[in-house]
Amino acid sequence: MRRISYAQAICEAHRQLLETDRRVFLIGQGLWSPWYAGTSLKDLDKEFSRDRVLDTPISENAVTGAAIGASMCGMRPIVFHPRMDFMLLAMDPIINQAANWSYLFRGQVSVPVVIRAAINRGGEQGAQHSQALHAFFMHVPGLKVVMPSTPYDAKGLLVAAVRDENPVIYIDDRWLYDLEGEVPEEMYEVPLGQGVLRRTGQEVTVVAWSYAAYLAEAACNQLAQQGIEVELIDLRSLKPWDEELVANSVRKTGRLVIVDGGWRTCGAAAEIAAEMSEVVFHWLKAPIVRVTLPDLPAPSSRTLEQAYYLTAQKIVQAVERVLYDADRFATTETESAVCESGEIVPDAQRGVGSGLLRGDEQRRLDRSKAA
Repeated sequence: MRRISYAQAICEAHRQLLETDRRVFLIGQGLWSPWYAGTSLKDLDKEFSRDRVLDTPISENAVTGAAIGASMCGMRPIVFHPRMDFMLLAMDPIINQAANWSYLFRGQVSVPVVIRAAINRGGEQGAQHSQALHAFFMHVPGLKVVMPSTPYDAKGLLVAAVRDENPVIYIDDRWLYDLEGEVPEEMYEVPLGQGVLRRTGQEVTVVAWSYAAYLAEAACNQLAQQGIEVELIDLRSLKPWDEELVANSVRKTGRLVIVDGGWRTCGAAAEIAAEMSEVVFHWLKAPIVRVTLPDLPAPSSRTLEQAYYLTAQKIVQAVERVLYDADRFATTETESAVCESGEIVPDAQRGVGSGLLRGDEQRRLDRSKAA
């Protein structure tokens, strides 16, 4: 199968949607400019005319509102916000209108609009141009949120989003644009709300999405060299997200690390951790760990950026902490003593006393000690 870049896959999805459905049109800022959209919209205005690929003045609120209105009249618009930060200027039409219309009219009206937003972090762009705001939209009933990490998913999720009857927030990360992967030439859909198992393992579950999933894959390769088997899940969709896939994996591994390219407090990772603590608590051998950005604005200094953003090494360290940090997770005096000596003891060697035991297992252990 041919290999193309992430940005080329997005462009191909747009092209095929425009070719096959006259209701589809593009609207937003910078659609005719490679500076704004990279190669993700290259030459679409020349192929399909500037009547269907509308490069607008800078007015995020008006552009988004116009697209939402068009979708309610039977069109299938794709709105492009070249910087997700400035999409905040369109929060009223997105949250107060698009997310609520179907509910207000008891499902008799649909709002099939796709709002595509690009994350532009790094490159010393600073706090107002580097924000990943996906958790904002996860919070809102009536919106769907997708964040692909591979060229295959970038194309398939966009096609599925345009064909969906609900407003979909489609978020792509520019750090993925040059990533190459296998992509079929024909149109296809990646189902919204369905995660994918990128690799199987027995020791710890790692959940990620978008660029964080790319970093998590690199971390898994490093951990594999240490003999650590990680089960990696790429959620792809954050609203709805594949709770069953994650829960089944954690029941098997007993450990969960969530990698989120957004902030820590009230973030997507926090929601997933909370849900899993309710659903699979009795299977956990260690507390759930989140790997996120700190609760700080993005710096403008290149040196500070290196400390601020996620890296594969930070994910590796989180997995090692979940597996080997007996000082935090030990439940017997023997294990605590081993930890104080500074020796790293794998869970299998620490025995049944390690981790958070299920209730029946803890009771059996207590009875055996009493005897």
